[in-house]
Amino acid sequence: MYRFAPSPTGDMHIGNLRAAIFNYICAKKDKCGFILRIEDTDVARNIEGKDDEIKEILTKFGISWDQFYRQSKNLKFHQEFANKLLIEKKAFCCFCTEEELEAKKELAKANGEAYRYDGTCERLSDMEVLECEKPFVVRMKKPNAAVGFSDAIKGELVFEPENIDSFVVMRVDKTPTYNFACAIDDMLEGVTFIIRGEDHVSNTPKQEWIRQSLGYTEKMGYAHLPIILNHEGKKMSKRENSSSVKWLLFSGYLPEAIANYLILLGNKTPCEIFTINDAIEWFDIKNISKSPAKFDIDKLSQINREHIRRASDERLAEVFGMDKKFANLIRFYTQEASLVVEISEKIAQIYGKKDIPDEFKESAEVLKKAILDMEIPVNFDEFKANLMQISGLKGKNFFMPLRVLLTNQTHGPELKELYTLIKDDIKEIVNV
Repeated sequence: MYRFAPSPTGDMHIGNLRAAIFNYICAKKDKCGFILRIEDTDVARNIEGKDDEIKEILTKFGISWDQFYRQSKNLKFHQEFANKLLIEKKAFCCFCTEEELEAKKELAKANGEAYRYDGTCERLSDMEVLECEKPFVVRMKKPNAAVGFSDAIKGELVFEPENIDSFVVMRVDKTPTYNFACAIDDMLEGVTFIIRGEDHVSNTPKQEWIRQSLGYTEKMGYAHLPIILNHEGKKMSKRENSSSVKWLLFSGYLPEAIANYLILLGNKTPCEIFTINDAIEWFDIKNISKSPAKFDIDKLSQINREHIRRASDERLAEVFGMDKKFANLIRFYTQEASLVVEISEKIAQIYGKKDIPDEFKESAEVLKKAILDMEIPVNFDEFKANLMQISGLKGKNFFMPLRVLLTNQTHGPELKELYTLIKDDIKEIVNV
């Protein structure tokens, strides 16, 4: 069982989408279930409507789920398991205030030491705990031995007890921390393999320790994906436009092209252009590089162009919001543009009102009248010859105003190639 567990706290990052795609592909490849879990227990950071946006984006990418959960619905289980750990003395109540903990952190920093919880409240007797009326959090007791796990990308990883520490599992308001809720939910939902970003590597031993302390013995597989770098070679920030899936879609990148690129990134693949369904046949998480991958927007644009070229007439009609008759014209303009919005604008210029420069206005008017009066031939050379004869124009005075009249541009692709795609509408085009 695989899962994708995003938080509804902002726009979906391409790193999150990459994890979703990989989990989905592996679930399909292994013929097991795929869970979508919205991790919404951090109420203060949740943004209304982001959960629906996540579902909408995944649907655009053809990613479906077998089960859907909101983490907050499992709150009673989180609280019950926290109580079980307290009863079994595997966790303890911590009454330390934020101010007290902050002072200890500052002292450790001044001494050049890494801060570790000093066990103050772990040493309290049962009577002292019962008599204390201060608010408290629940902390796990530090493991007595190293906690390790196998990572399909990074290999065997081992964490010593001091690097796991006595971490908080339940907040003062009796809501679970990320690690506790995540560990419990994965256990309850029967998750067997987790693919997520490498920023979670330090969380994994804590989640393993929680499940071990609860007596859970089912083995969990892991793959922690290397971070995605920007063009400067730095970790891609959420503030960068190209890191937002929503921004990429709005800018005119097809979901199939984005998915193609994210699967290709830092991976060994049998070909460069493919779909998610193609990848199900050959994808292997072990082929993902251990090194960070650099995001190249130009490469994504190239892949986007190729997906537009290969798309069916029906898909192009859906994406561009145009009749299927424009499919070949859309493909034609991939020689000049890579994005849906760019190609749409070029086609809109053809079928829209023309802004003819003053130097060409007189010639354009002569050509327009000639086109409207003539019978439009199939062949461009015949069209050109007839038009030259009727208008008496030639050279720059013929081709420049003709191009503007047909495309609203002074430069562009070969008119001979364009002509075959627009000849049936040419009178409508020049008469806008």
